[in-house]
Amino acid sequence: MEARLGALFKSESEYTILDKFQGKTLKGKKYKPLFPYFAKCGEQGAFQVVLDNYVKEEEGTGVVHQAPYFGADDFRVCTEYKIIARDQAPICPVDASGCFTSEVTDFVGQYVKDADKNIIKWLKENGRLINASSFKHSYPFCWRSDTPLIYKAVPSWFVRVEHMVDKLLANNDKCYWVPEFVGEKRFGNWLRDARDWAISRNRYWGTPIPLWVSDDFEEVVCIGSIAELEELSGVKVTDLHRESIDGLTIPSRCGKGALRRITEVFDCWFESGSMPYAQAHYPFENRKEFEDTFPADFIAEGIDQTRGWFYTLLVLSTALFGKPPFKNVIVNGLVLASDGQKMSKRKKNYPDPGLVVQQYGADALRLYLINSPVVRAENLRFKEEGVRDVLKDVFLPWYNAYRFLVQNVQRLQKEDDIQFLYNENTTKQSDNIMDKWVLSFTQSLIQFFKAEMDAYRLYTVVPRLVKFVDMLTNWYVRTNRRRLKGESGTEDCLWALETLFSVLFSMCRLMAPFTPFITEMMYQNLRHLIDPASVEEKDSSSIHYLMLPQVRESVIDKRIESAVCQMQSVIELGRVIRDRRTLPVKYPLKEVVVIHQDPEALKDIQSLQKYILEELNVRQLTLSTDKDKYGIRLRAEPDHMVLGKRLKAAFKSITASIKELSNEQLEAFQKTGSITVDGHELHEDDLRLMYTFDQSSGSATQYEAHSDAQVLVLLDVSPDQSMMDEGVAREVINRIQKLRKKGHLVPSDEITVYYRCQPEGQYLGSVIQAHTDFILATTKAPMMPLPVPKNATVIIEEKTQLKGSDLELTIVKGSSAPRAPLNGPACSYVNIRVKVNNKEQEGVVLLENPKGDNRQDLDKLKKVCSSIFGTNNTQLRFFNSGTELTSKIDLQALSGKTLSVTTGSAPGPAPTTDSLLCPYVNLLLCNAQPAECQTGEVGTLLLLNPVGQNGLDFSGLLSEAGKVFGLRSRRLKLYLDEDLTQELPADSSVKSLDTKTLFVRVLPTTAEA
Repeated sequence: MEARLGALFKSESEYTILDKFQGKTLKGKKYKPLFPYFAKCGEQGAFQVVLDNYVKEEEGTGVVHQAPYFGADDFRVCTEYKIIARDQAPICPVDASGCFTSEVTDFVGQYVKDADKNIIKWLKENGRLINASSFKHSYPFCWRSDTPLIYKAVPSWFVRVEHMVDKLLANNDKCYWVPEFVGEKRFGNWLRDARDWAISRNRYWGTPIPLWVSDDFEEVVCIGSIAELEELSGVKVTDLHRESIDGLTIPSRCGKGALRRITEVFDCWFESGSMPYAQAHYPFENRKEFEDTFPADFIAEGIDQTRGWFYTLLVLSTALFGKPPFKNVIVNGLVLASDGQKMSKRKKNYPDPGLVVQQYGADALRLYLINSPVVRAENLRFKEEGVRDVLKDVFLPWYNAYRFLVQNVQRLQKEDDIQFLYNENTTKQSDNIMDKWVLSFTQSLIQFFKAEMDAYRLYTVVPRLVKFVDMLTNWYVRTNRRRLKGESGTEDCLWALETLFSVLFSMCRLMAPFTPFITEMMYQNLRHLIDPASVEEKDSSSIHYLMLPQVRESVIDKRIESAVCQMQSVIELGRVIRDRRTLPVKYPLKEVVVIHQDPEALKDIQSLQKYILEELNVRQLTLSTDKDKYGIRLRAEPDHMVLGKRLKAAFKSITASIKELSNEQLEAFQKTGSITVDGHELHEDDLRLMYTFDQSSGSATQYEAHSDAQVLVLLDVSPDQSMMDEGVAREVINRIQKLRKKGHLVPSDEITVYYRCQPEGQYLGSVIQAHTDFILATTKAPMMPLPVPKNATVIIEEKTQLKGSDLELTIVKGSSAPRAPLNGPACSYVNIRVKVNNKEQEGVVLLENPKGDNRQDLDKLKKVCSSIFGTNNTQLRFFNSGTELTSKIDLQALSGKTLSVTTGSAPGPAPTTDSLLCPYVNLLLCNAQPAECQTGEVGTLLLLNPVGQNGLDFSGLLSEAGKVFGLRSRRLKLYLDEDLTQELPADSSVKSLDTKTLFVRVLPTTAEA
């Protein structure tokens, strides 16, 4: 009480301290009640001073009034002091509407919160008020209406739980919890303090509790079935809702008159806890099925269910069967709004999930959630940026690796006429160390995946899968791009492609349960590259029908995995040094020195030398076990924020001692992770280690150092002029490649780059001239000075700044040599003679358009013919020389043939012809970017179809040309010559174009610098 005097009085002059003693001195002392309404309760021990630890000196007055039926602590304390009994009728002067009853004569009918001011007034008038003030404290509010609540005890029906706490704990120990701490701590502690469970609720809607009682509650009958209720009540029961059974009575066996059902309904959690039995209608039906499947193998719910569903399931199962209701439990945390509050429709404090899915995709949202603290039973503050980052950091790199594979498989077929088909059983073992590494790393991942998923540890699996995407894209694909593009020969390219395919295929199967949509999309393309002989599943039409990949332990090589890990450390440390000194990787450096105490580790690093040199762009790798040779010394600086807060006054003297630590002491600290300074134990987070060079060694200005716990990297940071020049050439290459991307070009597109440097004769121009071969070797595109030839097809152009000069770049479409003239229609076709309802028509169906794209099968052919000849939903039959076509036919093999079409039996042989039945014109696309149009560059248009009908005019010709190539017609111009000098006039006679070739030009896109 003394500690709270300052909260009651403004100054010490307002009160006088008569005596001081401990609070326990007052224990048992009687006091005069403030109100006279329940004075008779003093005979049962009320109105005395009691003690409890929940009264704190941080708030209030230090004296807490006990209202045993209006607070959990109040009820507990008064029960302990035997002021009330648990089973006695509650003294409750507040009705169901929150208003005082007639027992409180001065405030009868007043709402309890509205009566506060009147109560204060009454106390003041009766000389019982010392001070009236307001202060903030925690108080319960209704989460729906934001109105204050009161605790109120009501008579309830209970299930006894306290007597079986030991059994509950024993059954809990038989369950496998993930995470483990939830079962041991949170749920276990809840069980240890378990109290009898109030299962009744005073509501109308709900499941009626099947208890029929006498007026004095001395006789209680619990009904166990509909049949028993019918037998005891003598009434046919067809509905168990309150309105149907509340009027039923049961004769008393003890002469107490009619027994009536109690008015309460079940707590809904009692019904939830009864789920295993209710779903099987046990014990009335399905007894064997229930006994065979109980306890359940698996259950998953939120952390809040430790006091909800998990608890009620366990209580009922233990009471009924003496065993747990489930074997394995996965507990997830709660997803909160970004400010840490509960998500609320009323507050609208969360983004619309539909919009999140629409913008980023369902897979990104799924992966964000299952790679968050939620799967470790911790809460997550949901942030839309997190979903975006999953898309940016995981899906885009992963998709780019998949696309890179597909592009190079297509390139291999186009350039080397090799059909890529993957067969795990016949694939030869690659000799390339990076192939071996990524295959081993993949199998180690599969092994880890199976072990952790068997243990239900989702929180370890998904981070490892996400990390694997980074390993695949930023290490394997990045370091093997040239091999995958075929620059090291066809055989090596095949090894790299087979390796990448194997890894991506395994990755898709592992990720399918977590990201079902993107994996299915990838698989639907990859499955066409799999040798059918190697497919074991009966139905492989979906990735979700495939089994998870089996571990190939023979492929796992931990030594190679360790070696690549060492290489990655060296490269990452080198990149940190470059960033620190603002030296872009484009600029080559002389030397990187790697210092490691383990000679075996240095051998591993040596075996991967070429990747280190390429990734760090250095000319030489030096390996050593002796850092003293380079004059390297360690020094330490304290983390001012961490140590200053912890050590306070001692921080200044400790800082001085830290700076005096010797090189040997700091080396020992690196190994152990701790050191004692002036009696204080310091750890890795407390100190920052830095490397310095002994000035006498001569290395101080030449090298920059950085290290982790195992390896030290020195980078020579003094490039010479030739290295600077090469760096500038790489900057030019970077500009060209970015411009390629803006122009929607892919690596296989043939281009020529034209350039101009202004002013002429400056440094940039001389660098480009000196490095023309280097730029050509990297970009695979000739580089020539502007201007662009008149007949060149400009794709994209840009003007940018580099090294104080204006660099103008223009990309034009590949070879300018004239193409061979087209003889006959460019696309494959069939002539069609239709006889339906005694009406004969002739026309043509193109089997592809543009050439190599949009190929027809029989189903598509039927739909096209129905559209051309207006046969609507008529079932058509197609014949070639009297033989009916089936769905297995390769229509390309029928190109140039004439097909007969009827609805009945086979017609006679159709008259043959050597040419199209309809006039046509070929189209040759001159300059469209492949990413914005269909695959082919050559197409065919029918000027009439069917014969004598639907003739095209100029605008129709332009529109149909756009449809062939997937481009907007307003971006197209038609020419009669490949040099694009004779534009087709709008008033031209379309009929005169029969069998000719038109050259299609797409207006170029200009990119801003």
